[in-house]
Amino acid sequence: MEMYPNKTCSIDRLVTQPRLVEAAKAGVKTQQRRDGVYGWPGEKFMLDGQEFVITTLERQRLGDLTDQDARAEGFPDLETYKGLIIRMHPGMEWNPDSLVWVHSFAALVEA
Repeated sequence: MEMYPNKTCSIDRLVTQPRLVEAAKAGVKTQQRRDGVYGWPGEKFMLDGQEFVITTLERQRLGDLTDQDARAEGFPDLETYKGLIIRMHPGMEWNPDSLVWVHSFAALVEA
């Protein structure tokens, strides 16, 4: 993809936490933020036998995240999301100016 940087990780590593896999399969989780690119728009991936496709890939400042963004990540609100991210990454500080890649995705439904 010419308009995006090279991938920093494979798409099969995009959503890995079992609770978040279940949230994606249930249609609750529709986004995953990462510090690198894991998949490009149009690229497909599988979660426990269910197929998904990346719909958009955008950059976002951590300081611009909203409660709606946190819900798209599968969390009830921004504070819950933020707390988990900080706990998962020891030594990380929540820097509002840090940029992340927002991978939006949707389940593919067989016709």
